[in-house]
Amino acid sequence: MFDALADRFDGIFRRLRTRGKLTPSDVDEVAREIRLALLEADVNVRVVKSFIARIKERATGAEVAQSLGPAQQVIKIVQEELVATLGGATGKLTVASKPPTVIVLAGLQGSGKTTAAAKLARLLEHDQGKRALLVAADLQRPAAVEQLRVLGERVGVPVYSEATDPVTVAREGVREAERLGRNVVIVYTAGRLQVDEEMMGELARVCDAVKPDDALLIVDAMTGQEAVAVAEAFGETVPLTGVVLTKLDGDARGGAALSIKEATGLPILYAGVGEKLEDFEAFHPDRMASRILGMGDVLTLIEKAESAFDTQEAAKAQERLAKGQFTLEDFLDQMRQMKKMGPLSSIVGMLPGMPKELRQAEIDDGELGRVEAIICSMTPAERRDPSKINGSRRLRIANGSGTSTQQVNALLKQFKMIQQMMKSMNKPGKMGKKGRMQLPAGMDPGALGGLPGMPGGGIPGA
Repeated sequence: MFDALADRFDGIFRRLRTRGKLTPSDVDEVAREIRLALLEADVNVRVVKSFIARIKERATGAEVAQSLGPAQQVIKIVQEELVATLGGATGKLTVASKPPTVIVLAGLQGSGKTTAAAKLARLLEHDQGKRALLVAADLQRPAAVEQLRVLGERVGVPVYSEATDPVTVAREGVREAERLGRNVVIVYTAGRLQVDEEMMGELARVCDAVKPDDALLIVDAMTGQEAVAVAEAFGETVPLTGVVLTKLDGDARGGAALSIKEATGLPILYAGVGEKLEDFEAFHPDRMASRILGMGDVLTLIEKAESAFDTQEAAKAQERLAKGQFTLEDFLDQMRQMKKMGPLSSIVGMLPGMPKELRQAEIDDGELGRVEAIICSMTPAERRDPSKINGSRRLRIANGSGTSTQQVNALLKQFKMIQQMMKSMNKPGKMGKKGRMQLPAGMDPGALGGLPGMPGGGIPGA
C-alpha cells in the first residue's frame, strides 16, 4: 500500500544525505516535498499541516543544529513524528474484570466486517489463548449470518444467531458465552452503504444492551482520508475505542492509516494484511513507520517466522546441515514452512535495506509451487541422493511435475552448489579474511540466490 509514499521519502532522504549542513531553506524544501508526498498519499489536510509544522519546528531547533549529522537527525525526526501520527504506542483491547469481554464491530457495508470478525476471533483463539464466540447481529444483509457461520467453522469458533432482532441477538449472545464459558464475545453488527440515522440508532441500541468493553470501527484502507469522516460520524453515536484497518495489502495510497489516529484520536488496533484468515495482525505504529521509510520490519518478520516454522524440525534440519546431510527433502520441508509466512513480496518488503527495485519487483510465488512439484515428483531415494537422477529419470520428473527437463536440471545444479557451500561452512579453516566464507572453487556467488525461497543465499530456518 505504501510503495508510492516510500518511494517519495526515499528520494527526499537520498538528497538530504548528500548535504553536510542544513540551512533553513533546505528544511523548507524538505518540508514542501514531504507535504506534497503526504497529500498525494491522500492524507487528511489537517494531519499534513500538523505533521509538517512539528517537523519544521524540530528541524530548525537545537537538536539538529548541534548534531554531528544534521541530515540523519532530520530523518530521525521524520520517523519519530510518523510513529506519533500513526498512533505512538501499540494499542491493546480492553480486558473485562469479569468475563466475558464484549467487543462490538461496526462499519459501512463492504468494509470487510465479516472477514475481519472471523480474523479477529482466530487471532484471539490461536495466538492469545482466548475462547471466543461470534455473535451474528447483522440481520439486514441477506446471507450475512450464513457467511459468518461458514467463516466461524473455518477458524474453529462457534457462531450465535438465535433471534430475529439485532439487540436481542447481541444480548442473548453474551448470555450464551457465559453459559459456554467463552471469555470473549465478538458482536458483528449490520452495515449500510452510507451512514444513516437508522443504522446509527440500531448500533446505539446494541451497544446499550451489551455495554461493550471495546467498540471497534472497521475501516477499508482503500477509502483514504474519507475514513476520517466515517470515523467521526460513527463516533458521534457510538463510544468507539479503536479502529481495524482492512485491505492494508491493497494498492491504495495509505491516507486512511496516516490520517485516522491524529484526526479522530482513535488508535488503530489491528490490520488485515491479506485475503487469508491468518493474514491479520496487531498494528504497530513504529514498525509501520519503518516500512514506509524503507527501513524494513524485522520484528514482524521474526514473529511470522516463529509462528510458521516448526522449531523441532528446524533443529533437526540444522543438525543434518552440520553433518553435511542437507537433502532435497529437508529443503522441501523448509520451503513449505516459509510459504506459511505469506507472499514473498511481503517478506522482501520487511527486510531492511532492500533496494526499491527489489521491493517493487513482481515476485512470482508460483515458482515455489513449481519447485515443490519437481521435488514431489521424485522418489524418496532421489530426494535423499539427487546424484541417482539420470537423464531418463529427469524426463520422468519433468513430465510428472508439468515442467521441463531444463528446469529440473537447473534446480539440481543449483541445489548441488548449495550443498557444496554448506559442506564448506562446516569444515575448519574454510573462512577467509575478515570472517568471510570461502566458496568452493568454480561456484558462482550469484547461484546462492538462484533457488526460489533462498533470498540472500540462505536456507530458511537452517
